[in-house]
Amino acid sequence: MNATTPHAPSSVSDEEIARFSALAEQWWNPSGPMRPLHAMNALRIDWASRHLPLRGRTTRRAKILDIGCGAGLASEALAKAGYDVLGLDASANGIAAAKEHLATCPLPEHAGPLHYRNGSAEDLVAEGCVFDAVVALEIIEHVTDPAAFMDMLAQLAGPKGTVIVSTMNRTLRSLAVGKIGAEYILRLLPVGTHEWRKFIQPSELGQYARAAGLRMTAIAGMAPGPMGWKETRDLGINYIAAFTRY
Repeated sequence: MNATTPHAPSSVSDEEIARFSALAEQWWNPSGPMRPLHAMNALRIDWASRHLPLRGRTTRRAKILDIGCGAGLASEALAKAGYDVLGLDASANGIAAAKEHLATCPLPEHAGPLHYRNGSAEDLVAEGCVFDAVVALEIIEHVTDPAAFMDMLAQLAGPKGTVIVSTMNRTLRSLAVGKIGAEYILRLLPVGTHEWRKFIQPSELGQYARAAGLRMTAIAGMAPGPMGWKETRDLGINYIAAFTRY
């Protein structure tokens, strides 16, 4: 793996951060611009939980980094599942909305601890932070360099750590459904949310992972249905994958 240096280009896209910062106040509205994330969140967390470590290296709760957490939709769900969670996002507005929601709607007593931080993957790598697992949901298609981003995820996961990534496949179907359909026809997402050319094929994600010292252990498609989102073998549009660091 290539260690991140102070001169390495940032994975954060200012344009992307500005776009999602503008949506921060509406993030927790299940009928708002983030409603597709609300709809798929239960599936994402259930699948991720089946591939995350149950505990840390001792009897403590496993420490999970939710990178690109936005206003904390997945972070709260992971904490409710019993993990010790740090939600990280480069959007100050997103982190402010996450903290506000947590203060307004406290987690149940059985939940794990949850903290939020405004910053980037580079910040944590530079500080030598290591977690039992790193979760990056619907974020890698928005970074400037997905290969370098995967390398940072591997560094943050540490030896034998787990990395969970969900993203969108670059196919004609994802262009028709995930981009044109979702943004322009059904208006499920604000126009400009995604750039189809930045969608990542599973083979490309696997290549980035191997270069970062990660081994893929599981992969599944995610698809909407009449009873909610479901796991599928079809990787043509949305998919989620688990990796272990060598």
